[in-house]
Amino acid sequence: MRRMNLERSQGEPANFGAPWVFLCLAFCTHVADEALTGFLPVYNATVLAMRSEYAWFPMPTFEYRDWLVGLIVANIVFLLLTPFAFRNARWLRPLAYFFAGVHLLNGTGHTLATIFGQTVSSVHFPRPAPGFYSSPLLIAGSIYLLVRLRDSAQGPGEAVYS
Repeated sequence: MRRMNLERSQGEPANFGAPWVFLCLAFCTHVADEALTGFLPVYNATVLAMRSEYAWFPMPTFEYRDWLVGLIVANIVFLLLTPFAFRNARWLRPLAYFFAGVHLLNGTGHTLATIFGQTVSSVHFPRPAPGFYSSPLLIAGSIYLLVRLRDSAQGPGEAVYS
């Protein structure tokens, strides 16, 4: 069984384990930030405002407990996938791209909400926006993961670790 090494050996392909862990920990920090700064009421009000304007709007509203438990479970699942990121598992790469993309948009959204002081015209809040303090970690972690995913891509003739 291979050990999880942060550094790669000579001739061994790069992996995306370290940036995966960084983004997982940034996500954990972000959930705590949102929970402590009153994100959920702003989110629910935004969803309701969007639904009143656009009936097809697909986002759900949440009760606090369900929202927090769901995010904690998601964090645990992502952290449990860490060994596969260190093995550069090919099947995890699409999820890693999705994970990075979602959090790049999430961090950017919290930053823009802070700049504008609102999410939609009817939902205003005092600045900074809830969840803003951890958004730079999400943005940095997402970019780090995207760069390492590109750098660790396997060529067609190379071995794949799974």
